Amino acid sequence: MKRTISAMVGQGSVNHNSRKFHAKNTDPERSHLNITYCQENIKAVYHELFDEALERYNAKQTRADRRIEDYYEKIRSGKQEKPFHEIILQVGNRDDMSADSEEGQLAAAVLDEYMKGFQERNPQLRVFSAHLHMDEATPHLHIDFVPFTTGSKRGLDTRVSLKQALAAQGFQGGTRGDTEWSQWVRSEKEQLSLVMERHGIEWEDKGTHDKHLSVLDYKKEQRAKEIAVLETVKAEKENQVESQERRLKELAPAVKNMERLAADFSANPEEILPEPGTLETGRAYREKKAKPLLAQIVKVLRSLYLAYVELRGKFERLQGDYGRVRESNARLSDRLQEVKLENKALRQVSADYERVKRVFGPEQVEVAVQADKQREQAEKGRKRPYRSVDRGDDKK
Repeated sequence: MKRTISAMVGQGSVNHNSRKFHAKNTDPERSHLNITYCQENIKAVYHELFDEALERYNAKQTRADRRIEDYYEKIRSGKQEKPFHEIILQVGNRDDMSADSEEGQLAAAVLDEYMKGFQERNPQLRVFSAHLHMDEATPHLHIDFVPFTTGSKRGLDTRVSLKQALAAQGFQGGTRGDTEWSQWVRSEKEQLSLVMERHGIEWEDKGTHDKHLSVLDYKKEQRAKEIAVLETVKAEKENQVESQERRLKELAPAVKNMERLAADFSANPEEILPEPGTLETGRAYREKKAKPLLAQIVKVLRSLYLAYVELRGKFERLQGDYGRVRESNARLSDRLQEVKLENKALRQVSADYERVKRVFGPEQVEVAVQADKQREQAEKGRKRPYRSVDRGDDKK
């Protein structure tokens, strides 16, 4: 049996996860099958993790306006870090692991075993809410956690930081497409695959978890990757242009020198013949001086001409390559600017979305989004044209 693993960025709707309210995609008659691993108040967790560090920080401050009264509120209302993060994990899909099937029960057993080792594997990610849902189409696991780092030289010595928390667990990140988060998600999927193996399920690895990111995050990351690739290609093209410019400058004097030499040797040979001796016969002059000199001139001219043709060809090819690379580089610059503008727009949309969640609360925003999605689906259903089948006239 082969099954995929999905790892998605959750919206962090703790009330939805704990079923304080039911969305339309849940089956309340199956909610009793859900498993709650923990459900703690996030503010209490913040007190547990950061109160001592906050006290040490405030004790060092000489100005009252630099003291922090409520660290949770400071993070919640700030822009640098999120108060907590959520990951959603799922084995298979609704077609091969539906919640009301035997395969779904197997998926639930796998996720349950995986969850029991999560906190021990991730000491820098303080889990405060975790739920296994069996009342939706496919069993899946919601894990909400507060990432924290210790020994910090800036701000609180123990503070919220996803990047530093994952770095402390050995995920150092690399390029924009290979972040600490993506490395950690890959590692957790591998841990989940080991549990699957113990239950007789092989991981059908698609090779990427990018498509399981939220749509907005995925688009932003794809634009960032495209920018990085374009900048690399652009730098390579610029290096090619510089190299070809140098070679053209080196070849140009050689070509001109060849042209000058060819012109000199193309002059009237009689002008460069030596004068005959006083008693030298015409035959002796021709055989001993004229013929050898002319043979040498022909040999030199032939070699010069061949070298000139080869050099001239290289020069012209370089000029053509140079023009094409310059044109390609100009197109790359235009595309790079377009992608950067798209990425800037996506960041603005993301920032606006976060502002809306802060103002109205993530639960209300999620309910509104789900309601709008359902309205769109209903609208599409109404607009879908009815296709009638013409069976023709009945034969009598």
